[in-house]
Amino acid sequence: MAQGISLTFTDVDDADTVNRLTTALMMVDGVESAEVGRHGAHVEGRASREALLRAVRELGVEVR
Repeated sequence: MAQGISLTFTDVDDADTVNRLTTALMMVDGVESAEVGRHGAHVEGRASREALLRAVRELGVEVR
């Protein structure tokens, strides 16, 4: 069963970073969809929260 996970970002100031975050989240195994904005994301699928956090942090973005 798919689940929804919300993430909150800080210091995301431009469209390039939003695009990189979208790509990184969509590449996480189990992600079905990701809606990403400057302040956060909502991800649907079977991916774990920890895997999503790791993908975002690898881009140098603070996330909670």
